[in-house]
Amino acid sequence: MRKLSPVLLLILCLFCSSFIAQCRAAEIPAGEFVKRRVALMGQVKKGMIILFADPDHPPASRFRQDNDFYYFTGCDDLNAILVMIPRTGETALFLPRLKRREKRMYGDNLLGDPGAGKKTGLTGIYPLDYFKKYVAGKGKKADRTFYVRLSPKDEVSYNRREAAMFRERRARNPFNDQIPADLYRVNKLKEQYPAFAVKDVVPFIDRMRLLKTPREIEILRLNGKISAEAIKRAMLATRPGAYEYELEAAAMNVILKNGANGPAYAPIIGSGPNSCIFHYNKNNRQMEAGDVVLMDFGADLAHLCMDITRTWPVSGTFTPEQREVYRAVLEVQKACIAAYRPGITAKDVRRRVAKVLKEKGIDMKGLRGGMHHYVGLSVHDVGPKGIPFREGMVFTIEPGLYYPEKNLGIRIEDTILITKDGCEVLSKDVPKEIAEIEALLKGKKYIGVLH
Repeated sequence: MRKLSPVLLLILCLFCSSFIAQCRAAEIPAGEFVKRRVALMGQVKKGMIILFADPDHPPASRFRQDNDFYYFTGCDDLNAILVMIPRTGETALFLPRLKRREKRMYGDNLLGDPGAGKKTGLTGIYPLDYFKKYVAGKGKKADRTFYVRLSPKDEVSYNRREAAMFRERRARNPFNDQIPADLYRVNKLKEQYPAFAVKDVVPFIDRMRLLKTPREIEILRLNGKISAEAIKRAMLATRPGAYEYELEAAAMNVILKNGANGPAYAPIIGSGPNSCIFHYNKNNRQMEAGDVVLMDFGADLAHLCMDITRTWPVSGTFTPEQREVYRAVLEVQKACIAAYRPGITAKDVRRRVAKVLKEKGIDMKGLRGGMHHYVGLSVHDVGPKGIPFREGMVFTIEPGLYYPEKNLGIRIEDTILITKDGCEVLSKDVPKEIAEIEALLKGKKYIGVLH
């Protein structure tokens, strides 16, 4: 990694303390989860809403709670069940009684905290073995209707539609066509409570998750700064002869030191021919002079994701051909960002971008303007396509051009927040102008603001 001058190091140190404090405070307050539960019950209005936590820790990675369950509880405990009854406003959390060995291994759950009810704003916190009796006793007040998740579960890296697609792919092998856990749970509820109707709560949840709250926006802004700093550190670690994983290591160091749970998806650091593979993540190639390296990276901070891509020359300077392709991609992206505001659609953006670039005499090379995917609890977050933009929506724009025969792939991606009268680029702190990138790579201009 290139050395920084004493002056720049001093500036870095001055900024670090305030940002470290922000990173450690990146969390959603309990009151917001209470408001979310109240809002959901106000939309559903009747029945009994039931959401399930994830049952166990994944191997070789940090635990990350089920998105829908977490959105309404902020609880990371395993094997829990949340019940909400709109007609009465009751909210109950059911947790397994942990054995002494389990507590020693992983720590206690909320059952072991006498003040948990007050801290969480829940009506009651009960042992899991009381769940069946509770449901049976509250059935009449809940109109004998369950609102559960019938649509697919989304994960940190993909949305419900993609989850359904991946499930279909797995099911091509008849030995991998197991039913999802949610469907199994629904079948168990029907078996134990045959008089209850079952409806999908997901449409209500997705409408809420589509628009980010002020606190979520604060965390996303902070995540934008952390993830941007991570990519800048990776840029400074770039040199001919280095391996792609060295850039990954430089970026990972930044996000973990600043409080992130980890990357929001498998980091993509593709150099040379790998820059043309959209979801390449082996990250084991040795970079060569004349290559470009495409890095797609973002942190998972307080259960909210960031998604950024930058492309830069390994040798520090773009070749004329690389520069030409890069400029076309950048101009399309900038024209999209300029068009974003509440009330317009992706179709409107495409028309405006085509008009602007035609007036500038810039060849779009087949690229189209528009949004790519929503961002939030998932990198590819929930939300319908084609609807007019609304204040509080967060999504990416990521135009790219790929020439496998030339080992040349260029993609520029930012995460965007729709504001009252335009948009805000949450990932703006990563250089993307050609002159800025080349200056950073040559060590001419670097001011860090994070660890």
